[in-house]
This record gives sequence, structure tokens and C-alpha cells, in this order.
Amino acid sequence: MKSRFLMLLTTITVFALLALPLQFAAQDKPDHRGHYHYQLIDMGTFGGAVSAINFAGDIGNAAVNAHGVTVGFSETSTPRLPTSNHLICGGDDGFGSFITHAFRWQDGTVTDLGALPPAETDCSNAYRISASGEIIGFSENGRIDPLTGFNQSRAVRWRDAQIEDLGSFGGNQNEGLAINNHGQIVGFSLNTVPDPYSLFDFLLSFPNATNGTQTRAFLWQQGKMEDLGTLGTGNDAAAFMINEHGQIAGASYINSTPNPVTGIPTVNPFFWQHGTMVDIGSFGGAFGQPNFLNNRGQVVGGSSVPADPGACFFEDYPNCHPFLWEKGNLLDLATTTIGGVPQTADGINDDGEIIGSADFFNTGGSPFDAYVWRKGVATDLGTLPGDCYSRAMAINFHGQIVGHALSCPNFDFHHAILWENGAIIDLNAQIPKNSPLQLAFADDINDRGEVAGMGVPTGVDPSNVLTQGRAFLLIPCDENHSGIEGCDYSLVDAAAATRESPAPVLHGPTTTTPRSLRSLGRRGVALSLGQTGARNTARW
Repeated sequence: MKSRFLMLLTTITVFALLALPLQFAAQDKPDHRGHYHYQLIDMGTFGGAVSAINFAGDIGNAAVNAHGVTVGFSETSTPRLPTSNHLICGGDDGFGSFITHAFRWQDGTVTDLGALPPAETDCSNAYRISASGEIIGFSENGRIDPLTGFNQSRAVRWRDAQIEDLGSFGGNQNEGLAINNHGQIVGFSLNTVPDPYSLFDFLLSFPNATNGTQTRAFLWQQGKMEDLGTLGTGNDAAAFMINEHGQIAGASYINSTPNPVTGIPTVNPFFWQHGTMVDIGSFGGAFGQPNFLNNRGQVVGGSSVPADPGACFFEDYPNCHPFLWEKGNLLDLATTTIGGVPQTADGINDDGEIIGSADFFNTGGSPFDAYVWRKGVATDLGTLPGDCYSRAMAINFHGQIVGHALSCPNFDFHHAILWENGAIIDLNAQIPKNSPLQLAFADDINDRGEVAGMGVPTGVDPSNVLTQGRAFLLIPCDENHSGIEGCDYSLVDAAAATRESPAPVLHGPTTTTPRSLRSLGRRGVALSLGQTGARNTARW
């Protein structure tokens, strides 16, 4: 199986990192006077070894919503069955040997959201949460898919911790992947039409993929599932994200003829609105997909080039070029950007600021450093002293960016990072010294500055985060979160004592919703250099 943008940089010679990066806060962003400490919430597990959040920052803030409610998946103590669906059990990376259940953290309590019957042996995953608290994801239903030999997957919704099957197009597999604050849900569902190139089967590496059925993108609203169609003469598509205007991004076959490089028909990203699916286009390769959709209808993603047509499908850098699409215009970020060469486009906020990792080697920096892109210019955000590379995973309304640093020389996850107003902040230094976790990576941040990610218990090396990690939430000790036990309010108190303006209130505009969506795909986890075994590009 393939992760979306696996970092194949193991042969790159690492040069010394330069000094701290340039100031990267835009002039119209609020000026923080210090960096708050945080209360750490360790999500624990349901008896197993691992809990985790899902990918960074989709609409509804993905793992953590506008009110700090956090969702993900957690291992129980029940061993997996021989028929357990590896695409659900163990989350998107399929790690672990135990049944995993969706969880929700709210008001200090972690709730096991269960699964469809029989819940004790079925796995589930809470994928996204809206501002109103509706949660979508997928669950096994205890029935065997005769085409794969594994349990069937069903798109589900949780409301008030009650699970609901959203239905299907008649096939054996489907998943809910994104929700907006109007309760509109998108994802994919198999139908019953035979398809030797079923997008679901090929991207998920089922061994008997030639026995599959068509994969179709859906929009679910008011109790009905609508087929969004496909591009050109293609037979398969999947919807990955939806914004607050009901605009949708996903990927579709554009024809039915398999490409000799990938073995499947050409895949292009699409943009859907008002009943019409628009081909975002490509850079001439055979595979492309979106990574993120914001509320302005801007889409970022990756597309292969003619010299290496299967690059994005096979995770081949540097020939999977990141793109920005807006109103019919497709921009190659790798060839048009000043300051560095973006290699991933992992997120975009509603100001059009793009984040990910870029090559700054020719300017004396790292060949894979976190960056922020503004109006054609990529600024190197740098990494922590002693680490080799960094990657930015999510950006909020205020321009706060979170991600991770990778260690030398093994390129393992090492530190969760916050980039803010020109500073690189190791989030481990901002939590109490006796905390139970070492924070390995940060994958999401909401507009209140609350951060979600994964860490490892004290004494466990961060490189083991995928097998021994715990989901966490960081709550800033600021004026928006008063009276939190264990919080250090020294910055707030100092500002009040000197009658200075306190640090800015980290609430997004009350009339708008959380920024934008990132495609289901790649989790910031399985993105360490040279790591294998994660799922393919589109959360797939």
C-alpha cells in the first residue's frame, strides 16, 4: 500500500541547516507577545497499545473541531480476526493487532463510539467532526465481502454518540470521508457494476482487484446518497472533501483505458459544484489528486509530469509536482515559486497560504524543510537544532502552523512543532515537565490554537509512535481557556499587570466556519523518510 506523499529522500546528503528562518507572519496577522504553555490531554487507549488522530485539517478541523472536541481511533484489548478489514482496524495505516474503535474526547471524557454490530469484534474509525459535533467515518458491519475476503466497510455518522449507517450504492465497501457544518457528507461507495480497474481495489492493493466493482463518489444529505458522476469516459471516482459552500474535491478516472505505467486509467483531480464535475487537469502525467480544499474554492494537491507519469501514484519525488487550482487556473508550484521548490502542498487556509515541505537546497537550506507559500514566494520555516528535516501539516485562520521535525540520521518522527511569527517552537517545551507523553508530531490546529497530534509515553523513543503512540490534544493556557487545571498563565498575567494588550484571541470569525479541507489521504504519520507500509494517496 502507498501513502500519499511518501518522502523518498533517503539518498540525499544532508548539509548543515542555516540560522533561524525569516519572519513568516504576514503583516496583517496578529502579533503574539509570547508563546503560551499548554495543558496536555493524553487520550490513552481502550486497552491496546495505540490511539491516533486522523489527518490534518479538513473542513470542521478534521481531528479537532472549532470547540476543541477531538476524534480518532483507539485500540481495544480484543485481538483482530482473520477477516478484520486492515483498512479500518488500526486506522489508515493498518498497524496493530487489536480491534480499534472510534473515540471522541469532549469536556475531559474519552468516549468509545463503538461500531456497527457486532461492535465487540468490528472496527471503526472517526474521521472528521463538524463544529456542531456530528462525526463521520466508517465501520465494519460484521459481514464478509466475498470479493476481498475481509469484512465490509460502511460509511457511518455519529450523532450524540449514536452510530448510523448511511447506506450505499449496493456494493460491498464504502466510507464517509468529510463533513461540513451543514451536515453534508462526502466519500465513496462501490456499486454492483463489475469493473476490472476498480479504483478502490487498486489503490488499496487488494490481491483480487480484477473482481471488483465500480467506485463512485457520493454526496450524502438529508438522508439520501447522490452519485456525483465521473470525468470524461471514466467509470470510477471518489470524493475527498467538502467546504462550507458545498463545493467538493476528489479524484476520478478520465477514461477507461489502463495506463501502461500505473496499470489503471488516468486519474485527475476534480472540483464539483452545483451538479457539475470539473476536471482540474494535470501536468501531463497519469495520476493526480487533491490534498486540500478551502472555503474560497482553492484546491491544492499533486500531479505527475510526463517525464515520470506515475510519480504521484508511486510516491516518486521530485516528479510529483504540487499544484494550486483556482477558478480554472492550474499553477505548478514546483516551477513557479520563488525562494524554494515546493515538494508537497499539504494544506491551504482561507487566506490562500499554502504549507508543506519544499526543497531549499539551492539557497543553502535543507532539501526538505517546512514552508509557507504566499503569493508565489515560499519561505523556509526551518527545523529544530539537531533535526534534519521538517514538514508543515496544518495552518489555521491566524497563520499558526503545526507539523513535525524528523531526526538524524534515521529520519524518524522526533518533535511536534509550532511555527508562529518567525519562531520555531518545540511543543514539548511548552507542556509541563512531568507530562506522560513526548510529542512526536502535530497534525491539526483549530482557530482557537488547540493542537492535535500523536506522542509516545515517557521512555519510548518517538520513532515508535506508529506502534506505541497516543493521540493528544494541547489546550493553550490563554485568555480563551481560563481556569484550566495545571495551566501556566504567566504570559496572560504579565500582560494584564503591565496593561499591555494581551495576546490575540484565537477565535475565528464568528460568522464563518473552520478553514478548509484536506484530502483524505496521507496522514502526517507514515511520512518519515523512507518509511513504508502506509496507505495510498487519497486516504486510500
